[in-house]
Formats: sequence, structure tokens, C-alpha cells
Amino acid sequence: IAGGADRLELCSAFPIGGLTPYTALLEQIRRESDIQVRCLMRPRAGDFLYTPEEIQLMRRQMEQLKAAGANGFVIGCLTAQGDLDEKAMEPLLEAAQGYRLTLHRCVDVSRDPERTYLEAGHLGFDTVLTSGAAPSCTAGMETIGRMLRHQAQGGPQVLIGAGVNAQVISLFRSRFPEASAFHMSGKVEVASGMAFRREGVPMGAPGFDEWHIQQTGPEAVQKARKALDA
Repeated sequence: IAGGADRLELCSAFPIGGLTPYTALLEQIRRESDIQVRCLMRPRAGDFLYTPEEIQLMRRQMEQLKAAGANGFVIGCLTAQGDLDEKAMEPLLEAAQGYRLTLHRCVDVSRDPERTYLEAGHLGFDTVLTSGAAPSCTAGMETIGRMLRHQAQGGPQVLIGAGVNAQVISLFRSRFPEASAFHMSGKVEVASGMAFRREGVPMGAPGFDEWHIQQTGPEAVQKARKALDA
């Protein structure tokens, strides 16, 4: 917020790509700001092929997050064949009536990302978060460019993500002036305050660094804001 962000995508478990956020975290944010917040609905890491139980869990979580002050949601389900699963998303779309919707990066692992983008628009999504079906948005620039052409014809806003910083924003804006929305963590690593450190006892995946904490750096967001405004 201090760096000039227009809205937040709120999630937990950022190092594994983000999971559904804690309701209490959103309540904390609401005590600080009325910034637009869209909550990621992702019950676990891994693919986007969800069981009926996982869908119902997300729906119940959406009701709690709405009560806590969410403005919108970031959702997405795929079929086993890699297509957007409209049937699986029906309960989530119903729960999101009256709220803004972003299709998350399931688009980037779908069989036909461009078609998935267009289908998202037909389903009522106003935003599609994408890296252009690539590890980073710069690697996916050509696909993002095609989506931006659809955006110009009334398609959902293309929210460019994965590897975004001020330099990347300037690069995209020089090539695609219509690119106006970017998604970034602006993360920096802060050393743990622990003086005593028992090594070799991971709390999660072996090799995961327990002694650095990822935070959003306001300076990185400020630089991105300036690049976007320029």
C-alpha cells in the first residue's frame, strides 16, 4: 500500500505459489486500509483439477472472506484435459455474484491459453492473471501480446505477472502501450532474528530456508508504480 499499489491479491503460503488466505489476515488489513482486495481461492498446491470436496471448501471460505471485507476473488479450475472447467466452477461463480473475479494462472497451464482467456470473459471474469504460459512474463510476451489484442476488443483486463519489476513494466509498456496492469510481489528477504539456529531440521520440504523471511519491499513497489505511471 505504501508503495502505491492499486489493489492486493491476498494469499497465504506464498513460497508454494499462494493458497487461500486466512480470514483473520484480511480482517487485519481491513483495520489498516480500504484498498481493493481480491482473495486467492486455492486449497492446496499442485494442479487445478479439484475434487467436489475441495470446491465446497473454497465456497465456504469465500463466504467467510466476503464477511471479512473481500472485494473479489481469484479462482480457476481445469478439466483433466486442460480446459477451463465451467461445471466445477459453478459453485464458486455463484458464491462470487456481485464480486469482481480474476482468473488465476491456471490459464498458463491450460491446453489453449488464448482460448481459456476468451472463455474467462464469457464467464464474467473481468481480469486474467497470466505469464503468457511461460515461466516468466518476458518469456511469454508473444502470448500476452495476443491477449492484449483481445483486451482491446472488450476482453478481460490482462494482468501481467511472474517476474514483474520496474524494468519489466517499462519493457512491456514500450512494446505494448495498452499493457496497464501488472502483478508483483516486490519481495525482499529479511534475515531471521534467531541467534540460535539448529540446522538440518526442516519444517517443510528439505532444503527450504528457514532463516530468511520473505516480505514485500515498498521501494520495489514504488519503482514499479513510477514505471507504470511514466
